[in-house]
Amino acid sequence: MNLSGKDHKKEVQEYYGKTLHKTEDLLTNACCSTASYPDEIKRIIKQIHPEVVEKFYGCGLTIPKKLAGLRVLDLGSGSGRDSYILSRLVGESGHVIGVDMTPEQLAVARKHIDYHTQQFGYAQANIEFLEGDIQNLAALRILKESQDLIVSNCVINLVEDKLAVLKEAYRILKTGGELYFSDVYAHRRVPVASKNDPVLYGECLSGALYWGDFLHYAKLAGFTDPRWVEHSPITIENEGAQKALEGINFFSVTCRLIKLPQLEPDCEDYGQAVRYLGGVPGMERLFKLDQGHCFEKGKIELVCGNSYLMLKETRFAPYFEFFGDFSTHYGIFPGCGGHFPFSEAGASPENCGC
Repeated sequence: MNLSGKDHKKEVQEYYGKTLHKTEDLLTNACCSTASYPDEIKRIIKQIHPEVVEKFYGCGLTIPKKLAGLRVLDLGSGSGRDSYILSRLVGESGHVIGVDMTPEQLAVARKHIDYHTQQFGYAQANIEFLEGDIQNLAALRILKESQDLIVSNCVINLVEDKLAVLKEAYRILKTGGELYFSDVYAHRRVPVASKNDPVLYGECLSGALYWGDFLHYAKLAGFTDPRWVEHSPITIENEGAQKALEGINFFSVTCRLIKLPQLEPDCEDYGQAVRYLGGVPGMERLFKLDQGHCFEKGKIELVCGNSYLMLKETRFAPYFEFFGDFSTHYGIFPGCGGHFPFSEAGASPENCGC
């Protein structure tokens, strides 16, 4: 949905294809990841070609758990850093597609396919990179319900029609699959004048969605119960950008949107519970579904109907024991809280023990 009336596609291609040559060329820190990477990810990054890492621009960690054998799509894959991390994690039986619209970035990613195939010890590549617009994945012949997972790292803010991207993601995800992505959000709508500034737009700031609009678009696209996993404030360390965007607070937020048509608009109570059995790599003791839901191994936890389905009807089902069904409804579930990430009263990582 184009709110500014301007097509930024050429400006973004120019900015990421010709203006920026490495991460240090960014004028602000909005597209610089401050995520703390797990040791496994750090080891994989050491295997990735230096040129690919040097040209990485991202604002979070868009690598969820339990990826072996999955078919994954990386929206706005750029130089391919996250795509190659995923290539290693899905294994030789999985498959990764990176989509980007910037020829210069795609050239870097494609140049190093053979290098990474050898680094990971694969007999043949499990990755490909396509040039295209993430607002129109149908043009790339990516089939309906063909992907287990879609990721994106600080890219959706750069396109005009965010709703189109979310709708496309819903279309091509398998039932039980998820869109797991990081992006920049604002605590109120960014003025049109700022949206029309090519530098502020290219720096992932003026294209940022107001959080309330994002929740609305996600639900319109079919993702009935959006969940957020991590959030951190963005401090704009550039005087000119600070002045232009004064009064607007920005956050980097990692979201999990799960495709399950049976999810309800609210968290409803059916007297259900789950017990985490352990076994998810990297989450052996605590399994984190989202910011408000951490499950300790062996402990029975009450859950709403939506959380129950997000575990039972997805790749995480083998790692949980499930209690109850949907035969009796007890009203609104009191334990869920979709706290606004920008609020001081919102949940923090400490609240769920992760």
